[in-house]
Order: sequence, then C-alpha cells, then structure tokens
Amino acid sequence: MGTHEYSPDTRNDSILIYINGELIQRTEAKVSVFDSGFLLGDGVWEGIRLHNGHLVFLEEHLNRLYDGAKTMAINIGKSPEELTQAVYRTTEANGMESGVHIRLIVSRGLKSTPYQHPSANVGGPTIVIIPEYKAADETVSEKGIRLGTVSILRGTADSQDPRINSLSKFNCIAACIEAHKAGVDEALMLDVHGYVSTCNSTNFFMVKNSQVWTSTGEYCLNGVTRGKIIQLCQENNIPVFQKNFLPQDVHEAEECFVTGTFAGVIPVVEVDGHILSNGERGPFAKRLQKLYHNHIETRYSSQNK
Repeated sequence: MGTHEYSPDTRNDSILIYINGELIQRTEAKVSVFDSGFLLGDGVWEGIRLHNGHLVFLEEHLNRLYDGAKTMAINIGKSPEELTQAVYRTTEANGMESGVHIRLIVSRGLKSTPYQHPSANVGGPTIVIIPEYKAADETVSEKGIRLGTVSILRGTADSQDPRINSLSKFNCIAACIEAHKAGVDEALMLDVHGYVSTCNSTNFFMVKNSQVWTSTGEYCLNGVTRGKIIQLCQENNIPVFQKNFLPQDVHEAEECFVTGTFAGVIPVVEVDGHILSNGERGPFAKRLQKLYHNHIETRYSSQNK
C-alpha cells in the first residue's frame, strides 16, 4: 500500500497526450531519444489535479514550475497563460472534468548529440501534458501507510537543490528502492544534518504535544499541498511549526501524516517499527483531511466555473 495507489481506468487507454502543440494518441505519443529529459533528466515538471473543470492550485504549481525552470536556465517558451491554455485544451479534447491527474513536463528540448552542455541543444523546449483518470485509493487515506528511515540523504542547494521539482529524481528513487527492500511503503529521508526532512514522494508532518511539526523546508520539495496544510493549520488555530527535529521525535510522536498532490493528506501508522496512534488514523490527520477536502470543494466547486 502506498501514497500513489489507484485503480486502473480503461478510459486512459485512448487518451490524447499533448506534445509540443500536437494532441497525439497515447499509443503513438513519443519524444526523441535525443531529448534532454530522456538523456539527462534535464527539465522540470508538475502534477496537477483537475476537479470540477478546475486546475487545482494552478497558480502555485505554475509558480514552482517557472521558478525551477529559471533556476535551471530553461526557457519554457510560453507564458503561464499560454501554458494554462495548453493544459485546458488537452483536458477538453479528452472530455475530462474531474478525477483527473495531470503530469506537466518541460524539458530543455532536443540535442544535436548526447552531451550535457546546453550549447548542444537545438530548438526550444519539449512540453508534454499527460492527463489521466486517476483517483486515489480511499483505503490508504483511512488505513494509513508505514514509513522507514533510509540512509539516502536529501541533497543541498549547492549540490542538487532538493526544492526544485526537476526530472532528475534519482535521489528520491534510490530512497524509494531502499524503503521497498525494507518492506515499508515510503522512505523517511533525513537532511545532511541528521534532521527529518521529507519522504521520497510526499512531505512529512508529525504531531507532538498537540502541535503539528514539519521540517524547515530547506531540504525538501516546496510541496503545494504541504503549503496548503500549513495555511489551513494557521487559519484554524492549529499550532504548526517548521523546525528541525530528529527521528527519535518521530518515534515518540502522537501521530504522523504525509501530504501530496495526488492523495492529499495520508495518515502514517508506523515509522521504523514504532506504532503511532494505536496503528490507526490520528485525529489531526482526520481533521486536516476534512479541512483540505472542504477547502478544495469550496474553492473549486462546479458553480464557480
């Protein structure tokens, strides 16, 4: 059981995928072997939900995409408005309204030869939009997941900035593999100082003394859902702190949960063999699931289209 569990949907077999302005059948959708994303993981991406015809938290996702591209000196070649139109064009061509998860990918584009320097690039970026019918498994949201602390550490801003949502995901993949070998659902990753930072594909929170703690954010992805949960805590008088803490603090926590675009708020019932909240979804996770759900339903209702 993991944070990205879902039931396959046969409608995805015939979806149209956007590649550089063209809508192409899934079975025919391809990029070149000379693309920077394929050769080097040189690009940025976002996962965005479509709910009631709305792209959820679109501004936050696009801000992160463009900030990451700027840091990596990638010219997306489209304004945020143009990119938004491309996403809506893709979902509308597929007749999609809700229950859709979109992968928006921008690579540096084609290279004349397999070489890392951007001077080898020819033409503009490669832009891919993959929309899929994909609903999170509600069982995971109720039963929770198990985490294990791994040896793979988060990078630093002066090596490979972990706050950028780049296509270069080996750090997270290595942590994921170690967690899988340990028999847990996801990896709990530490920063270079030994403090708890994040999970390999979600952001981590814990509850201690009825306070919600999460990392400082220096060594984890700037999660959009993470930011919304911090905001919802502040708006609902739930004490929340971005701070340094150790695995021992997690083992002694009242409860833990993780956040992500796909599944929202997911309870954690075990970390490193330590059972949390009696092995059940804790009250903070349950309350924040409801607050998060209500926030999305209010902000992105079908009446607001």
